[in-house]
Amino acid sequence: MDLQKQTAPPPAGDLRASDADRDRVADILREALAEGRLTADEHAERVEGVLNAKTVGELEVFIRDLPAAHQRPAGPAYTPVPPRPEPGAIPAQPDANVVAVFSSAMRRGRWRAGRRLHAYAVFGSVEIDLSEAIFEYQQVVIKAVSVFGDVQIRVPENISLRGTGGGVLGNFEVSPLDSVDSDAPVVYVDGWAVLGNVEARPRRGKVVADILERVQDKVDRKLRKHLDR
Repeated sequence: MDLQKQTAPPPAGDLRASDADRDRVADILREALAEGRLTADEHAERVEGVLNAKTVGELEVFIRDLPAAHQRPAGPAYTPVPPRPEPGAIPAQPDANVVAVFSSAMRRGRWRAGRRLHAYAVFGSVEIDLSEAIFEYQQVVIKAVSVFGDVQIRVPENISLRGTGGGVLGNFEVSPLDSVDSDAPVVYVDGWAVLGNVEARPRRGKVVADILERVQDKVDRKLRKHLDR
């Protein structure tokens, strides 16, 4: 590979603006209006420009004369996810069972994850793929039991993942995962692998679409509120 011919990364200002970028700028403009730094007409004009901006550099133009744009935001304190849910937080009865006895069973695609799912693989294989699932609850418990079988669990990479269990002449492996979003779902995997295998890990490149949809709705509501003023 000819390193001299590699394309240099574009400047930060030339990068395409995301909805989160627009949301950040809209918040700064709203605060500036409340502080009296902008008139109502100036605020409306700048918010309209935020809607039409394509790059990060174009967004920065609308706030470069405001003090808040030059303040470094303090990051929220990180709260570790506990290894298991609080007692009584999740019902003992499962919302669904996935069972494979001398066979295979799977749950994948766009499906609704309840609060508790039980997976049993006896001389069979079970696949639980949450990478495109709809999370209706923040906490989800998966009880996985494998007896001479295999249980594979895949989760999006923007959630938190915890595991409690073990193996008897088998393998029980859960790759811990921590989301930076405090509202992200938490998947708890517990169970046993008896002469079998239970494995849970993130599926790279897959994220919870519902989190992104909530952020998009939040941005849309805020921008509409600014424009209606």
